[in-house]
Amino acid sequence: MVTDMDTLKLQKIAVKALEDIKGRDIEVINTKKLSSLFDRIIIASADSTRQVKALGRNVHDKVKEAGGEVIGIEGEESGEWVLVDLGDIIVHVMQPNVRLHYDLESLWKIKPKRAAATEKAATPEK
Repeated sequence: MVTDMDTLKLQKIAVKALEDIKGRDIEVINTKKLSSLFDRIIIASADSTRQVKALGRNVHDKVKEAGGEVIGIEGEESGEWVLVDLGDIIVHVMQPNVRLHYDLESLWKIKPKRAAATEKAATPEK
């Protein structure tokens, strides 16, 4: 694993690469306490398969140009969902309907204990 400073630098490069090509609804989720596999997930939306592919490729290229390592890139064939593995950061670029369907934000966000307890109390038991 790289240091926090390195992760933050990598995060800034990836987010900037997404912003450069008009990635929408960019969200960074800190997963350090949830997984030992990676420290951050970055999720962005794109309006077309061409833009999804371009965003994924731009993240790849900008990280490489800055001297970072790209472990891999998946999904360029279909263009509905491209994943760029940067080691400590995983970047997901998705079309809005795919993003809504998989809802990665809900999966990876830490719920405060109080909110989780309230949610559980509001759910009727069978």
